[in-house]
Parts: sequence; structure tokens; C-alpha cells
Amino acid sequence: MRSWFGSLRGAWPARERTGDGAEPGLFAAPQPGPGHEEAVMVPWETRATEIGARSIPLGAAIAQLQALWARDRNMSRLEAQDIAQMERFLRFVRVGSGRVVIHQHEFGNFMVVLLRGSIAVDRRQPWGELLRLAESRPGEILGEMSLLDSGQRFSACTTLTDCEIAVLPADGLDEMMGKDPRLAAALIALLARKLSLRLRAVNARLTDRPNQEAPHGTRSGQ
Repeated sequence: MRSWFGSLRGAWPARERTGDGAEPGLFAAPQPGPGHEEAVMVPWETRATEIGARSIPLGAAIAQLQALWARDRNMSRLEAQDIAQMERFLRFVRVGSGRVVIHQHEFGNFMVVLLRGSIAVDRRQPWGELLRLAESRPGEILGEMSLLDSGQRFSACTTLTDCEIAVLPADGLDEMMGKDPRLAAALIALLARKLSLRLRAVNARLTDRPNQEAPHGTRSGQ
């Protein structure tokens, strides 16, 4: 039987704006337009093999996650013992530098928590410009939007140094919903809050460029 969260993801509408003016669903993932290659779902197991991820000791990784989230005003709402319980659902790995953990526009169903190192978050704009959105620090979460809706990735995440990360795949979150629904509900609420704050920041970053010209004389925000 599918978990409550799995059912919820499947129930979210995935329709896009059409010629008749229909609005996209709340968490709808944009589909490739004409002339674009069809994007495919890339699960964590596939990406882990591609980037040569290697497992790291669980005890030290959980201790690092607890220390990092204790300093985060949102994630600190999770008790240390709650974070320790996540050991059953997270994958803890080491990844070398220069590895693309998340590709822009692919469909994904996992999120990443950076434990050590630095990860660049970049977005290729429609007119070709590569925009550096952020350089993530330990404790930060990447890819939570696609974890929640299995939708298309907004940006690419590339390791700038050797990194240690914790990965929560969608099946891990579904398992958490079944075995520890209180913990899963708390985590989802915190992810939603962090996602809202991040989207506001990214929106401000992308729209605060009114004077930059795109090719052919069009404004970058148009």
C-alpha cells in the first residue's frame, strides 16, 4: 500500500498553462517544450553511481547533521533524538569535487543535505547566461522541491570541493511517513518553510536585474 505522502504526491495536479489560459498546478513540474529532449526521472541510486558516491560512517555523519541543524533557526526545531532517528531513512555518502549532484531540468525525487564542503547552485537562463544562485554551506538543503513533487529541477548543484552529504530519497520519506509519521510531518513542515524562504530569495535575485539585456535586445525579466 502506498504511504500517505506517496498518495499525496500522486494527487497533486500536473497540468501546465495551455492555450486556453489554464493555470499550472500548485507544484506542477514544467514539461519540455517543442524541440527539447524529453527529461527523465533520475533516482538517487542512478546519480550515486554516476558521481562515484561512497558511503561514510553513520555515527559521525548523524552527529555532524545534529550539530549543523542545531544552528539553523528552522531545523533546530527538530530535537537531537529526532535527527538521530533519521539514520534509518537517509543515505550518507562522500562525493568528490566537480561532480554534478543535481542537473537542471531533470526530474528528481531526492534531496541533499550538505554536511561538509561546498556546493555551487547554478541556473542556466533561457538566453544562455549561467547564473550563480548560491554557494551552499554545510547544513543547507538542496533539491527539496523535487523531493516533494518529483518535479523538474530548477537549478544544477555541483560540488566545489570534496563533500559529505546526506541524501533523503522519496521512498525514504514515504517509509518515514509509515514508521514515524510525527517525525515525517515535522520534517515536511520545516522543508516547506525553508522552500518558501528560498523561493522568495531566488525570485528577488532573478527579478532584481532590470537593466541587463538579453540577446536580441529583450529584457532578461521578460
